[in-house]
Amino acid sequence: MSALPRTRNSTAAMQAADARHHFKPFTDHKALAAKGVRVISSAEGCWLTDSEGVRLLDGMAGLWSVNVGYGRKELAEIAYEQLQELPYYNSFFQTTNPPVTELGEKLAEVTPEGIDLFAYGNSGSDANDTIVKLVRYFWNLKGKKKKKTIISRQLGYHGVTLGAASLSGLTNMHPQFDLPLPHFVEHVASPYWYRDGGDRSPEEFGIWAARELEKKIQDLGPENVGAFIGEPIQGAGGVIIPPASYWPEIQRICAEYDVLLIADEVICGFGRTGKWFGSDTFGIKPDFMTMAKGLTSSYIPMSAVGMGGRVAETFRNAGEDIAHGFTYSGHPVAAAVAVRNLEIIQREKLVERAGGDIGAYFQSRLRELASHRLVGEVRGHGLIAAIELVEDKASRSHFDPKRNAGYRCRQHSFANGLVMRAVRDIMVLSPPLIISKEEIDTMIGTIARCLDLTAADLGR
Repeated sequence: MSALPRTRNSTAAMQAADARHHFKPFTDHKALAAKGVRVISSAEGCWLTDSEGVRLLDGMAGLWSVNVGYGRKELAEIAYEQLQELPYYNSFFQTTNPPVTELGEKLAEVTPEGIDLFAYGNSGSDANDTIVKLVRYFWNLKGKKKKKTIISRQLGYHGVTLGAASLSGLTNMHPQFDLPLPHFVEHVASPYWYRDGGDRSPEEFGIWAARELEKKIQDLGPENVGAFIGEPIQGAGGVIIPPASYWPEIQRICAEYDVLLIADEVICGFGRTGKWFGSDTFGIKPDFMTMAKGLTSSYIPMSAVGMGGRVAETFRNAGEDIAHGFTYSGHPVAAAVAVRNLEIIQREKLVERAGGDIGAYFQSRLRELASHRLVGEVRGHGLIAAIELVEDKASRSHFDPKRNAGYRCRQHSFANGLVMRAVRDIMVLSPPLIISKEEIDTMIGTIARCLDLTAADLGR
């Protein structure tokens, strides 16, 4: 096969073309056009290479998502084979295709017990948008048509469509678009012990945070509340690890008030937390699950909504057409890649790796950074982690946002060959599940250097 055609032969030309034509996500386009975009041109394993030949260790697995690492030829080959055999056909009109039927069987095998009915889409955002509709549909079928409100959490992230962004509790996503949409979502406290715990123990705080959901349900009236949605670990909110007491109490509350429980597994799913799903890690028994990212390791776009128990039974027996679906629902190429991706994860025991030796090594090495003068807390599970930067350890006080502590550290990270994301003043990491101990050592050394450089910038 010949090399892919290159319409631009220099970084400057690509930067100029990108500035003219590419409306990018979460970007100040005016500022970026003056600076010039970074061009990533190739990748292998855990490493990226930019258009200038600079290599970067990808501490974020793309966007929490390239679980099996880059350069997997068998994923490219299965996509090529499927493109030749059946590149596309829709799932409408009483039709299916072999890869998506196989994917359903595979997902039923690895998802929590009882989850065995799946709807497909293209992204985590559309999966959570689908959830909003399915919650309404479920309660309509049950004759409880007032149970429409969905409760989410502060600092939760569920996507960028109108519905999913409204569910999200990251308030910077709302003002530009007049969100959240009225009358269907309410937000409650997140289980962010380090910032909000005060004098409470983590266990006490976990119970308090969960009971904020109970208070909200009581305030709204249980007859008006349809569902609660939460990420097992809040990723984009800052890798917020809930205390052990939190999810069991959430489960109790949802059962007591007849509220559907939705686990947003878009980030946590497919091995990230050291189990197949964050629900496995925290003992959650969801009615709905949303999945994307690690489903295909981002080699091709695909999402899934998993349903089980009374939800699946109700939908199977509805006796009417459901007026929902996408052109690309159950796309055969995406499904074929997803199946092979899950086979790789199983064959190479990547979930066990994240939950075992490599995950433990990653967490242990990161905690060596806790003594740094800028680090208030290091937290994580499996191969997801956060390093929280503070001005004062004793009071857990953060820097003035105008000082851009997290942004400074992120810039130093890129300049020193490591992709590390900043969420406010929280440095977050989510490397491919194939990362080696040697690469973890490289990562830790680079982070230590970047913390020192950031401290110097801040006069610390």
